[in-house]
Amino acid sequence: MGLLWQVVRFEARRMMRNFAPVFFALAFPVLMLCMFGGIYGNKPSSQLDGRGTVDLSVPAYLVLVVSVTGLMSFPLGLAEYRDRKVLKRFRATPLGAPAMLIAQGLVNIALSLLGAVLLIVAGRLFFGLHLPNSTGAAVAAAGALVLATLVMYALGGVIAAVAPSERAATAVANLVYFPMIFLSGATIPLQIFPSTMKKISDGVPATYAVKLLQHAWLDSPTNVALDVGVLAGLLILAATAAARLFRWE
Repeated sequence: MGLLWQVVRFEARRMMRNFAPVFFALAFPVLMLCMFGGIYGNKPSSQLDGRGTVDLSVPAYLVLVVSVTGLMSFPLGLAEYRDRKVLKRFRATPLGAPAMLIAQGLVNIALSLLGAVLLIVAGRLFFGLHLPNSTGAAVAAAGALVLATLVMYALGGVIAAVAPSERAATAVANLVYFPMIFLSGATIPLQIFPSTMKKISDGVPATYAVKLLQHAWLDSPTNVALDVGVLAGLLILAATAAARLFRWE
């Protein structure tokens, strides 16, 4: 356990020196919130089904936070270490190569949690964000976020598994990440999408995470069984594919 903790500490220091994941997990969602919250405030809007912009955006931006760590930081870190033979060398240590996977996962999840806390605190302090109105709703929102996180990390594992090199992993991660966040409601509210874009968004996994989180947080209408079913099914498929395809060298 002591050796694993040292690896986690090393990964945490390394993460803090990496500008992109830290910025997009911690600063970017807060900046988005401040920009749109500053423009529209948090008054209920008929265009947003009677919800305030900030109230509707924060649950969606939580998906944005876990997407950047799960689809970008996590797989790119693994691809880099595989290219540089770090994983191969770890297999010869007492901890073994899985320790690097565990350390990478823990550090990225911690970054996601910090990003989520900063986002919620900023929304509450500056824009009067309404929190879930009951303990049950808060637990449901936390459960939805955990499910969304697992799905994003499973997809990130597939990216790390299939990409033949670090450069290829970067290209694939970008091709997955940016359409995912812009077409799912994680940045722009689904409520203002034209009908054609809403149909396209139905094919984006993160859409179901956004809908599920907004439902748990705001009791907004959605097909909960469909959202959970799509996310759970994708989690099983992606995790299975990542486990079977992943290469240590």
